[in-house]
Amino acid sequence: MISRRLLLSVMIPALVALSTTSSASAAPLKVVASFTVLADVVHQVGGDHVTVTSLVGPNGDPHEFEPSPSDAKNLNAAQIAFVSGDGLEGWMDRLISASGYKGKPVVVSDGIKFRTMAENAQTVTDPHVWNSPVNVKVWVANIEQALAKAAPADAAAFKTNAETYMKKLDALDAYAHSKLGKIALDHRKVLTSHDAFGYFGREYGVQFLAPIGVSTESEASAAEIARLIEQIKAEHVKTYFFENSNDPRLVRQIAKATGAEPGGELYVESLSDAKGPASTYEKMFRYNVDQLVAAMAKAS
Repeated sequence: MISRRLLLSVMIPALVALSTTSSASAAPLKVVASFTVLADVVHQVGGDHVTVTSLVGPNGDPHEFEPSPSDAKNLNAAQIAFVSGDGLEGWMDRLISASGYKGKPVVVSDGIKFRTMAENAQTVTDPHVWNSPVNVKVWVANIEQALAKAAPADAAAFKTNAETYMKKLDALDAYAHSKLGKIALDHRKVLTSHDAFGYFGREYGVQFLAPIGVSTESEASAAEIARLIEQIKAEHVKTYFFENSNDPRLVRQIAKATGAEPGGELYVESLSDAKGPASTYEKMFRYNVDQLVAAMAKAS
């Protein structure tokens, strides 16, 4: 018969090892996302199995972002990193080099049908894919796959979360079609700070005019601004919006020259802080739809 002392000497190390293994597998995955919109979507898919840090903070501009030493530290500590891609995060390669991060960021926009346009005599890709929830469904599929690969034990949870969030994205898409479908097509025209709503416009039949192209780092010439002013007058665009993450002065100057009235603030490339109206992607999208519809209905 095995003595009680011998039995305990065998069982205790085994239980300690089992406890250590369980707690290790239960530790959330350390994730970094390039900006707040993406960070929220990653959190929706990852749930309690991830801790997500956004490099660009609330109300921040992902085009002109300047990483800090703390951003390099966060990226170095990450087990997986996510970017939207297609030119949005031009600073990411420099940050990877500075941080010593060994992985390769997951590009969540892979598989999306991109918009392209001529800008400064070049063909550029529009990176603002998230302004259509149809595109965000592609994000979700890519995020789920990457998280499941990084943490196979939690793959079932990621799958369940992704399926739940996909339904919310379908509801957002239906909401936008329902609300904007009530506005006559010739009244679905607004002025914004820069060309960031192209995917929204493509999906819901809205024309967005802007003095600056797809990146806020670009600048509009005097001739381009003059042409835009004439277009706004000719097409009777009556409403302008500024954006939470960039300078509103130019769009306000153009509005003053054309007589366009303010429609409020839109959240384009960044969520608000927790107390604001756009603290999650779902809230951001609904808020933007409501702001646009209210302004267009008033102007019609």
